[in-house]
Amino acid sequence: MTVEHTPGSKATVPRDIKEQRKEHRRTLAQDAVNLPNLLTMARIVMIPVFLVLLDRQTPLDCFWAAIVYTLAALTDALDGYLARKMGVVSVLGKFLDPLADKLIVMAGLVWMVPMGRIPAWVVVVLLGREISVTGLRSVAANSGVVISAGREGKTKTALQMIGIIALVLGYPYHLAYLGIDLGVVDLVHVGRLLVYLSLVFSVASAAQYLQLFGQAVEAKESNLRDH
Repeated sequence: MTVEHTPGSKATVPRDIKEQRKEHRRTLAQDAVNLPNLLTMARIVMIPVFLVLLDRQTPLDCFWAAIVYTLAALTDALDGYLARKMGVVSVLGKFLDPLADKLIVMAGLVWMVPMGRIPAWVVVVLLGREISVTGLRSVAANSGVVISAGREGKTKTALQMIGIIALVLGYPYHLAYLGIDLGVVDLVHVGRLLVYLSLVFSVASAAQYLQLFGQAVEAKESNLRDH
């Protein structure tokens, strides 16, 4: 191993370590500009645009806010697919992707509380659930345990996404489906119902995460004792 001597200093820095650090910085820079991560960062940039449109509270602006939110949801599905397809799954992407999802969901829900579209207690429960599950998965990851999203969590995400879009639209609309006249439907009521349902699945999935974490930790400790 070769070392570099710094004039006027007794410390030496192994050249191999310096080269590894440079390679690490270069890799992070490459990760930041790959297509999936650019899509994820674009989703974060969409958040202030979404909130400005939502804050204007006109039917047209709320419609465009719903379009922005829908595009963000589509990029969420697309960036994960592209990362796996292109073989560019990265640590940066694993950090940014769930962060972007939670930011736009929670920003939208918090913004709609003073607008009267969703009760504050619902947002508090959902936010508490997200923080708790994120912390649990972080602890699990540090322990070498990977906890994947279950069926309840995926159902929660789907209901939440559709419910938030309905809440963002936020006005009565005359709807028809397959030629059947559904009359005037207040999408705020539809959105609330879907978010309430997502709340049930949120609590169920949090309980499932806790159970899986306990089982994984017990299995790991059992394996350590056996060896």
